[in-house]
Amino acid sequence: MIRLRLRRMGTTKRPSYRIVAADSRSPRDGRFIESFGMYDPITDPATIRVDEERARHWLSVGAQPSDTVRDILRREGIIGTAIAAAPEETEPAPVEAEAAKPAPRRRRAATPAASA
Repeated sequence: MIRLRLRRMGTTKRPSYRIVAADSRSPRDGRFIESFGMYDPITDPATIRVDEERARHWLSVGAQPSDTVRDILRREGIIGTAIAAAPEETEPAPVEAEAAKPAPRRRRAATPAASA
């Protein structure tokens, strides 16, 4: 499975990240297939550069973005922010259907401790 994730770059206390497509079995900072973006959280505001065409390509072939990369791609408008609409409310189930369910099993009461 291909994952879209951040690969840490930079130095101590000055992190910057590449946005990469990598095999899910490779380590976080290990081998990757392609680098298609950059994220620098230190600047104000954070610097984000993404090759939109390549990001859409990887998403179209089924790559799964990590939570952070998903947020970055939403911020850049590459992934839509629309959440799937909640299913329409259905009518409550008839009372007879609930009566057909067996009653839940009850636990036996614990035996009282023997008094000495």
